Amino acid sequence: MTDSVIIVGGGPVGATLALTLQQKGIQVNMLEARARGAAYQDQRALALSYGSRAILERLGVWAKLDHQATAINTIHISQRGTFGRSLLKAQEHDLEALGYVLTYGALTKALDEALASFNGLKVTYEAEATDIQPSPESATVTFSHSSRSQQLSSSLIVLADGGRSLGDIAGIKRETKIYGHDALVTKVQSDLPHENIAYERFTPMGPVALLPNGEDFSLVWTGKNDEVANLMALNDVEFLDSLHQHFGDRVGRFLRVGKRLTFPLKLSYLNPVTAPHLVVIGNAAQTMHPVAGQGFNVGLRDAYELAQQVAQTPTECWGQDAMMRAYQEGRLVDTKRGLMFTDFLVSLFSNDIVGISGLRGISLGMLDFLKPVKSRLVRKMSFGSRG
Repeated sequence: MTDSVIIVGGGPVGATLALTLQQKGIQVNMLEARARGAAYQDQRALALSYGSRAILERLGVWAKLDHQATAINTIHISQRGTFGRSLLKAQEHDLEALGYVLTYGALTKALDEALASFNGLKVTYEAEATDIQPSPESATVTFSHSSRSQQLSSSLIVLADGGRSLGDIAGIKRETKIYGHDALVTKVQSDLPHENIAYERFTPMGPVALLPNGEDFSLVWTGKNDEVANLMALNDVEFLDSLHQHFGDRVGRFLRVGKRLTFPLKLSYLNPVTAPHLVVIGNAAQTMHPVAGQGFNVGLRDAYELAQQVAQTPTECWGQDAMMRAYQEGRLVDTKRGLMFTDFLVSLFSNDIVGISGLRGISLGMLDFLKPVKSRLVRKMSFGSRG
C-alpha cells in the first residue's frame, strides 16, 4: 500500500487537488485516462467564479491564464416577454470581476505545467480506472495501463474523473433527476461588442446564456430534447436567425456560429460522497444544470477544501470515519445550495404558466433595488457557502 494520496482523474478538479496537496508537502499519485496534452485544444468554455480565480492564484497558476481569460464585469439577467431585468456589476461589490470565461484546454495546460514542477507528484497518463473498492483498511483502484491491468492501494483514494462511470461503489448511492432537456453549446459572433457583459435570459424553452469569450460569445442554449434537435438540424444562417428571434436585439445581429455540440441535462449527486478511504469530488460527485454556472466552481472548492482536510489529518488517520465526516459536513452546505439553487432556477423559469411569468418579471426588476439581496447573491456565486 502506498502512503501517497491517489487521485483518479487528472482534469482541472483532480489537478487542483494535486497541486494543493503538493504545496502542503503531501505525496500524490495521479491516474489520468487521457494522454498528456490530449485536452489542450479543447475549446469548451468554462465559467470561473471570482473565488475560483482566487484558488488558482494561490496555486501560482492564474498568472499563466490571466491574458487568456475574458472577464465578466456585468451579468444581465432577464426574462423573455417581460420588462423585468436585473444587473449585477462587479464594481458595485468591490470585485475586480464577477467571473471569467476560459477554455478547458487553456486551464488544463496551465495546471499540467504547474504539476510538472513538483518532484513529489507521479502522474500516469493513459491509465483508465476500471474499478475502485473501498474497505475498512484501505481503498484499491484497478486500472488499465500499457495493455495491462494493475492495482494500487492507499489509505486515501480520491475519485475526480468528471463523472465517467465506474459502476456502483459499495456504500454510495447516486440520485438522478433527468430534466428531459439538452444544452446546445457553441461560439457566436455578434454585431456589437460584448463589453464584458454576460447575459442570462430565461425563456419558456429554457435558459439561454451568452458569455463573453475573447472577441465573441460562448452560447449555452437549453431546451427540450426535440427542440434542441431541431436547432441542430438548421443550417448556419437559419440557426443565427432563430437565435436572434429567441434572444432579442441586445447584442445586435448574430453574424457567425462555430461548431455546435449538445449534451443532456440532469441533476445528479452521490449520497454520501465518501466510503471508507474513498472520497468523490467534482462532477463525479455532483452534476448540475449549467444555469448560473455553479457546477465547475463547486468542484474546484471540493478539491481545495479536501486538501485542507487532508493536511489537517495525521497520515495514519486518512480515510477514517472522523476525517470523512468532517469533509462531508464541511462541504454539505455549499454543495446542497448549488444543487438546490440551479434546480430552483430551472423549475421556476423554464415554464410559461399563466400568472407566473409576470411575477417573475416583477421579481427580477425588484432585485435591482434590493441591494443586500444582490450582495448576498454575488458573494454566494463567487465564493460558495463561505461567501
